[in-house]
Amino acid sequence: MAKKVLVVDDEKLIVKGIRFSLEQDGMEVECAYDGEEALRMASDHEYDLILLDIMLPKMNGFEVCQHIREFSSVPIVMLTAKGDDMDKILGLEYGADDYITKPFNILEVKARIKAIMRRVSTGKQKQEKSSVIESGDLKMDCESRSLFVKGKEINLTAKEFDLLELLVTNPNKVYSRERLLNLVWGYEYPGDVRTVDVHVRRMREKIESNPSEPKYVHTKWGVGYYYQG
Repeated sequence: MAKKVLVVDDEKLIVKGIRFSLEQDGMEVECAYDGEEALRMASDHEYDLILLDIMLPKMNGFEVCQHIREFSSVPIVMLTAKGDDMDKILGLEYGADDYITKPFNILEVKARIKAIMRRVSTGKQKQEKSSVIESGDLKMDCESRSLFVKGKEINLTAKEFDLLELLVTNPNKVYSRERLLNLVWGYEYPGDVRTVDVHVRRMREKIESNPSEPKYVHTKWGVGYYYQG
């Protein structure tokens, strides 16, 4: 079944180029040219991935990403201006899974999209093998991608869930930021370790009653992160 991608950018030539290239690889591509249209399409249809520009008319990419995260964990890749680190960090804060810097090489875009789709597909295969993980007050249903802490459902993004699942299934094992970047984002991911820190901090805010004194996801200073139920 063809993978379905939503491309959001107000520069029609960029959209046309991305669409043509992805369709050449057998993907089904739909397009939106402003934030409001993108949000409407994301709520009305199911996509395997959304490619989302930050600078959009009517509603910027950060707002669109934040709203989508209220109802969907679809992988979101944000397009950011060259060298603007703050945009990259903000994108991750708002729930994006990855970012690509403009101007970009279309081959890089395709490679990153395929890598994310592969990881999502691999994650689903793993979930079919082991469905429910319980650890203390925490319960993860890997098939439905849902998490409960003390019986209350917590909404995680796709990357937050992948990260927590890896740590929970390997309790007390300390992972360096570089290792987590490789395992959760993939060896071809060109981002830096701050990506991991942002995701861990955001995840803690959702699952910990006191994020500054975490009960589940702990930091081993100078080394990395580990799970202890």
